[in-house]
Amino acid sequence: MKTTRILSNTLLLCVLLTAAATVHAKEDKTVYGWVENAQLVPWGVTLKAKLDTGALTSSLHATDIETFKKDDESWVRFKTRVEDQRTDEMVSKEYERPLYRELEVSGAGGSDERPVVLLEVCMNDTIYEEQFSLRDRGDMIYPMLLGRRTIKHLGLIDVSETFLNEPECDHDSKVVENEKTSDEDDD
Repeated sequence: MKTTRILSNTLLLCVLLTAAATVHAKEDKTVYGWVENAQLVPWGVTLKAKLDTGALTSSLHATDIETFKKDDESWVRFKTRVEDQRTDEMVSKEYERPLYRELEVSGAGGSDERPVVLLEVCMNDTIYEEQFSLRDRGDMIYPMLLGRRTIKHLGLIDVSETFLNEPECDHDSKVVENEKTSDEDDD
């Protein structure tokens, strides 16, 4: 009888400690909804971003995508036209960025190759330098998709919520630089 009580108390203590550790771990991380506002830095436009754990690499709506040579390096020129969530106006911008890598994406509709560039995006109060594949997302609801490479820096996702954080970055904001990993060909 005494052994049963000791085992029960020990089990109860383990359950309570595990629950406390889980709560503590969640308190240390920012919780994001499955859709959040993100800000492209330094442009300052705020756009809707879907946090997609099924994608490895983030993606940005881009049109008129062309590669070209600049100082013997491959670069990408593209345009993006999005609705600024702060003003509800459609805004557009042309970018030129060094080509970071090429990404081959395969799916039910076949496969295609997409250029990947590094862009800075503000989430909450931090700027993240992230890889973005470029494709025309004009027929999609969300002009930006944030994949696991980006999400791993953010925190936790509550799939029952949206718009839990607003991007609020300035020149003093923390910057998390892109880290090249060995899984870059595994998209």
